[in-house]
Amino acid sequence: MAEEPTAKRHHGETSDKSCNLDDVHVPGEKRAYTKTLKGVELHGNETLEIVCTSEPDKADDMIIRLWRKAGGCIRKIVGLGVHYTREDEPPQMAAVLPKRLNEMLKHEKLFAFAGFSIESDKEKMKISSLPTINPNKYVDIQRFWRVPYTGKEYDSLTDVAASVIHPFYKDMKKNIDTQEDHKLWVISPLPDKLIEYAAKDVYATFKSWQIIDNITDGREIAKAREADHY
Repeated sequence: MAEEPTAKRHHGETSDKSCNLDDVHVPGEKRAYTKTLKGVELHGNETLEIVCTSEPDKADDMIIRLWRKAGGCIRKIVGLGVHYTREDEPPQMAAVLPKRLNEMLKHEKLFAFAGFSIESDKEKMKISSLPTINPNKYVDIQRFWRVPYTGKEYDSLTDVAASVIHPFYKDMKKNIDTQEDHKLWVISPLPDKLIEYAAKDVYATFKSWQIIDNITDGREIAKAREADHY
């Protein structure tokens, strides 16, 4: 999970209390671990603190923290992304299913969820026995928004994030081999570069929708008030 951005600082050390991160990664071998990456750079002076865990109790603790933090927000938006190794047979399922995650996904009023090209994500969540999100509370940014003047039928997340947040996001996937690295989601613990990739991906999703939603609401409010003048 990725915390809200903070002022930029040096990268913190990766922590893992249950295994030696220098061990050889063995595909298919599952190990309990928690890794914290600090100071992961975003645009400007913003950074992320990322907690990646295979332990349901620790995931629940993080969700509770974020739930409380969201209590003071007018818009309670949750960026949602699902990553998996597509070639795996049988299909991969979520290895960690925290109780609080189920509660969050089923919540009808408190949260709005934002994803990008969400049909495959919905299919994977269904395979993992996660609850179906109310479609009225789950927006697919790729279908809702187009970057002006590109001429594309659909834009990528990097296109959208670079347009509405900052040009930094155009290159946010440059350190990932889209063929080979996407075969590594089955590895435990995950390599740091995949943890960073997933966190930046979901942060860009969250932040893009936060900005788009705010602009859309502002436009609708302005139109309504202008109409009242006539």
